[in-house]
Amino acid sequence: MTTVNTPVLHPGLTPAQRDCLDALPLTGHHVVSGPPGSGKSLLAAHRAVHLALTGRPTVLLSRSNLLRQLLRDTLQGLTVPGAPVEAATVHSWVLRHFGNGAPRTQDGWFDWTALTHQAATSLGAGEADVPHLVVDEGQDLSPGFYRLVRLAAASVTVFADECQRLTETNSTLTEITGALGRSAGRVEVSGNHRNTREIASLAEHFRTGGPQPEMFLRSGSLPVIRHYSGSQDLADDIATAATRQPRHRIGVIVNSLRTGADLMRRLERAGLAHEPQLYSSAAPSGRYRVLDLDRPGVVVVHRASAKGLDFDTVVIADAESDSATDPTAATLRMAYYVMITRARQRLVLGWQGSRLPRHLQGLRGWAQMR
Repeated sequence: MTTVNTPVLHPGLTPAQRDCLDALPLTGHHVVSGPPGSGKSLLAAHRAVHLALTGRPTVLLSRSNLLRQLLRDTLQGLTVPGAPVEAATVHSWVLRHFGNGAPRTQDGWFDWTALTHQAATSLGAGEADVPHLVVDEGQDLSPGFYRLVRLAAASVTVFADECQRLTETNSTLTEITGALGRSAGRVEVSGNHRNTREIASLAEHFRTGGPQPEMFLRSGSLPVIRHYSGSQDLADDIATAATRQPRHRIGVIVNSLRTGADLMRRLERAGLAHEPQLYSSAAPSGRYRVLDLDRPGVVVVHRASAKGLDFDTVVIADAESDSATDPTAATLRMAYYVMITRARQRLVLGWQGSRLPRHLQGLRGWAQMR
């Protein structure tokens, strides 16, 4: 097995991103951290291709199925013939390796302690089939998961940002590194190549912890905090944006699937050039489960599925749903940090009701009020 890094052409990567990959040996466990827009998902795909060249099975994992679809599409443009890489969800990977009877806890998620005991009993068996694992958005998984894969994988590389921990079973970078073992390496990738200066500055207002990311120099328009008189006003504004920018990808992020479904019905009646798309994690298959994230048009997603995605325009559709939440709460701040940093060029924070939500107050200078 190859134990040193193998040079591979990296199309479209910045020097900092190439340096990050070159700093990762093809053996051992590693944790790569970086802010939104630093290219962690793209680097995760490149890292998986690197590892596949060693001849071992290689799997690129995410907790989110929508992110898995995006990673799968990225891999299609990178995979080297004879060294395939699979993109899978953590859920599907566990079921494949431990069976449909994999033990679970009372909350329905996997019992990582029990699975770790199972993995320990089979150490050394089928050594050639033990995979390399690359995990994107790794902060969304618990330390127990990392204690498991430390035994069940030939190597584990985790890409994570602890300022984006939105799941209940999450990990800090320190917890991930500790679970993988003292020898686990740490690498950082800097820069923000997605957001404009104005969008990144607003995101900074909501960031919790960690060092301040390097600001990208590209300038754009100020984000907009917009009051909508009702659902039709919101749908009309989104439809107008799609008509004015027919080549843009517009991400509409909602906090309620009911809101998302209502928006879809209204947008479908708007006669847009590109059929709007809606992602629902509850859909078993079909148009609400499998999306084309590369084509222009409107995509409606729940905020729980937005991580790892990016759009030319982002509309946070129902900020009023957070009105009762403490505006200083870390969970709220992380949620808005993630949603805001999905936007490449234009950002709208929309709300309905009679009073501006508390967490949107005091943002003059960072955003326009309309």
